[in-house]
Amino acid sequence: MKKLALIGCGGIGGYHLEHFLDYRDVELAGFCDLIPERAERFAARAGGRAFTDYREMYEAIKPDMVFICIPPTAHGTIELETIRRGIPFFVEKPVALNLDLARRIRDAAAQAGLITASGFQCRYSNLVPPTLDFIKGHEIVYINCARIGGIPGVDWWKKRSTSGGQIVEQTIHQFDLIRYVYGEPDTVFTLGARGFNTGDPEYDTEDVSVTVVKFQSGALATLSTGCYASEGAACDSKITFSARDSRLDHYIIDRVGIYGLQENADAGVNSLVVKGDGTFSANAREGLQIKDDGQAGIACDRTFVDAVLSGDGSKIRSPYADAFRSLAFTMACNQSMDTRMPVKVELE
Repeated sequence: MKKLALIGCGGIGGYHLEHFLDYRDVELAGFCDLIPERAERFAARAGGRAFTDYREMYEAIKPDMVFICIPPTAHGTIELETIRRGIPFFVEKPVALNLDLARRIRDAAAQAGLITASGFQCRYSNLVPPTLDFIKGHEIVYINCARIGGIPGVDWWKKRSTSGGQIVEQTIHQFDLIRYVYGEPDTVFTLGARGFNTGDPEYDTEDVSVTVVKFQSGALATLSTGCYASEGAACDSKITFSARDSRLDHYIIDRVGIYGLQENADAGVNSLVVKGDGTFSANAREGLQIKDDGQAGIACDRTFVDAVLSGDGSKIRSPYADAFRSLAFTMACNQSMDTRMPVKVELE
């Protein structure tokens, strides 16, 4: 039985642990965190051993795969040592805060022939296939995206130097999903604003930003994000893919609404349309509504584990090399904010 290890026993590590506890075909062998109590709590729940040094863990248990769930500024040495030892790895986003470092990790993993994955679980949602179908069947002219929320409760998030800011640390999920279902960006221009969140002297990231994107296809997008909100009513956070005669609204890990299709209008109020991946309700006024099934994160983790067990990484939807491109997309936005100039996205 292959051994699984986890580095980083905080909130996102706990998210993955809940999935691991259902696994019967791998051994949960080791958990590592700089805070001993956190690693010990994980080991107490799952079995295995607790460590504060990942190198010591690697020597002691010799894992066959590792999940790296660490803060953005901690990336680099851990991944490079993991690659040196030939261990397939899953790394949480953002994969780094420096493109040169991420590129070095990407190239080293490729040279070693390792199976890799990243934490873009939204790609595994059952909302993705209908979104892809809509985009394939319609010429998308304009994409509009908003993600508005509050400030996460971890100290490192408050400073752009340690989190990357909201675009890089949070809204990267939206940037990544747009890349996955639609296509690659060419150029970005981003403006940010501060001064709406006050009272914390350590907080120094943007409260709100707006990005204009030109895609390689020629289509345009506006992507807005903010951490100023105190209630969900502050904004309707979604991604809209707009065609000439219809649109699709994608609410990440929640629902999809498709409006303007002729079949929706013909279906009638409260009728049902049954598709291969679930039952969709079609309403003449509301359009076609599709609910998320809550399985995306489970599928994301399981796909990586199955890839390591089988030696076939072809079903992984976001390997490290692709996650690098989503990082590049968001880092270009930060560069544009800092320079107040358009920036071409470095995808390679």
